[in-house]
Amino acid sequence: GDSPGMNACVRSVVRTAIYHGNRVFGIKRGYQGMIDNDIEEMHLDSVGGIIKLGGTILYTARCREFLKKEGREKAFKSLKKNKIDSLIVIGGDGSFRGLYDFINEFSIQGIGVPGTIDNDLYGTDYTIGFDTAVNTALEAIDRIRDTAQSHNRLFLIEVMGRHSGYIAVYTGIGGGAEDILIPETLTDIKGLTEKLKKGHKRGKKSSIVIVAEGDEAGNAFEIKKKIEKLVNWEIRVSVIGHVQRGGNPTALDRLLASRMGYESVLAIMKGQSGKMLGIVNDQVNLVLLKDTWTKKKKIHPSYIKLAEILAT
Repeated sequence: GDSPGMNACVRSVVRTAIYHGNRVFGIKRGYQGMIDNDIEEMHLDSVGGIIKLGGTILYTARCREFLKKEGREKAFKSLKKNKIDSLIVIGGDGSFRGLYDFINEFSIQGIGVPGTIDNDLYGTDYTIGFDTAVNTALEAIDRIRDTAQSHNRLFLIEVMGRHSGYIAVYTGIGGGAEDILIPETLTDIKGLTEKLKKGHKRGKKSSIVIVAEGDEAGNAFEIKKKIEKLVNWEIRVSVIGHVQRGGNPTALDRLLASRMGYESVLAIMKGQSGKMLGIVNDQVNLVLLKDTWTKKKKIHPSYIKLAEILAT
């Protein structure tokens, strides 16, 4: 999947590699383009003006063929044809699983760079695209708050996060939500309803609850049905959806992506391989690719407690 800031990372990789005397190539449509030999050399002017753009100029695609060794062998032959000996892959755990298999089967060097709005990859504080997604969702929540207050309604706002509640927690705290429902914590519908009732008794004109799409109690529409069994309220559901994946990257995402692109080239030049490059406490952190999907990145409990206290 794409995420805002990927272009900034591509730009950084290209310019850092060329600065250090390397040739650099862009592979279109991810692993599918590698199989199809959709590869072209990139120059300084290839990445001019792209730092502000969302999405990715290299495009992206799902590639079932790469799941099989035969497909990966085709990809390797394409790389050898172009005299490519190292790969920098920007993506999430799916992309990294593919890279892990690839470099273990063939003589290729590879580094992963975390690009996903979910911020769910172990080994880095933040992933490319997360900050932009949060700000996009937050803008939508602020607008919905105006409508919620005008009509005295409960709004359930669903944000992305199939397995991770990072977007929900950050937007919930930033948007002053009355509650935040995420996969990492158990959802008590009865307790949620009682909490909202208390708010109404204190004179609250409206309430907003943020729901991560992967919450164990269900998505926003399912949560709505469960609440309606307990109270007779006017409830509206708003699903922000793929809007969170697009748009111009924020300053933070541009900076993070630029630094990760730069550091990934340096890691390749130092002979590193089979690892993901992350930033932890503002320091470069290299973790094994396998750790990015076998180890769980947890939301710090202080954020959960903070959300709970501020929403009372």
